Amino acid sequence: QVQLRESGGGLVQAGGSLRLSCAASGRTINNYVMGWFRQAPGKEREFVAAASRFNNYAYYADTYKGRFTISRDNTKKTLLLQMNSLKPEDTAVYYCAAKEREYSDSYRSWDYWGQGAQVTVSS
Repeated sequence: QVQLRESGGGLVQAGGSLRLSCAASGRTINNYVMGWFRQAPGKEREFVAAASRFNNYAYYADTYKGRFTISRDNTKKTLLLQMNSLKPEDTAVYYCAAKEREYSDSYRSWDYWGQGAQVTVSS
């Protein structure tokens, strides 16, 4: 198993940047696809980005392409999400997740979750 903990959320003005970090403990994360999801109040959890096991491929939801960058460091067991040009509609709780099998953008198929980090973007 792997345990995940997010950090780096907060309040930022529109147009600003934030970087979310996810620290993993337990098993090596080489075995997992790692990703970020978000959930706004009253809405379903949705896919943001994912990184393949050895960081050689990244997946993004169309909404975040060009603004967000996902990366991972398997040695440090860390997953990052650099968020630029933030908009008020990016406000949500952001979750780090790990998946044992192949990549999927459906949150229901992911296996491990962090507790979430609040990101609030003011207009």
